[in-house]
Amino acid sequence: MKNVLVRLEEYLPRASGAERGALRYLLESPDSAVNCSIKQLAECTFTSASTIIRLCRKLGFDGYKEFHKALLCELAVKKETESEHKREIQREDGLDAIIQKVTYKNMLSLDNSRKLADREVLQKCLELLNSAQSIVLFGIGASLLVARDAYLKFIRVSKKCCFCDDWHLQLIHAQNTTPEDVAIVISYSGMTQETLRCAQTAKTNRTPIIAITRFETSPLAKLADYNLYVASTELFFRSGAMSSRISQLNMIDILYAAYVNQNYEECIRRISVTHVEKEGKDSK
Repeated sequence: MKNVLVRLEEYLPRASGAERGALRYLLESPDSAVNCSIKQLAECTFTSASTIIRLCRKLGFDGYKEFHKALLCELAVKKETESEHKREIQREDGLDAIIQKVTYKNMLSLDNSRKLADREVLQKCLELLNSAQSIVLFGIGASLLVARDAYLKFIRVSKKCCFCDDWHLQLIHAQNTTPEDVAIVISYSGMTQETLRCAQTAKTNRTPIIAITRFETSPLAKLADYNLYVASTELFFRSGAMSSRISQLNMIDILYAAYVNQNYEECIRRISVTHVEKEGKDSK
């Protein structure tokens, strides 16, 4: 499902005078706007139905019907996420409650992220991965673990990757990127300064950037060429990344599986070649 609110915010600076009223109403009162027919929305924003239809198409939708469906789904996800923020682990929770809450939150994060997946954006990302000379991976903290997972996957199919645990070396990798590479930048908040500096450096080198980040406007989301969103199901002031990490790993799995699928014969051959036999009787 295509995201709506982010597209509205990104398009606002270059919108025409007639479009700005509709954009501001949609951004400031999305819950009211989603209940409007195209005629009602035009009346509320002092525009016309034809202006609304043209705006929807400029935002990448076939028409108002697809736009309305996407907005309805997005608002439902956001409301569900906001209600889940209140269901954090409490001091009095027992082990059974912790098992239930953590598992449910992870499942919710995966399902919400599935709803946010944009097929067209994923296809563009796959095209970049296929054509890139190398994949350069960036991430700090829990996102570093996700970057490492991506590295371990793509290296199995002989896709050249650059990855390093040390942030200073990540920055050097960023400084060495070229337009023929692709950077995958992972940050749940989209505001981690070290990661942003790497992304900005790669951007200066005209390296295409794929960001895996939360579904909110952030410095990283604005900087990236393509955003693969995960649901915002975690509070910023948390003891450790949990459901966000699961969703980020899931997005890496989707990218990897789709890449293997598009290069099936060669990837299966490389996976066989790079398989390491385990020693001992348990290896059978």
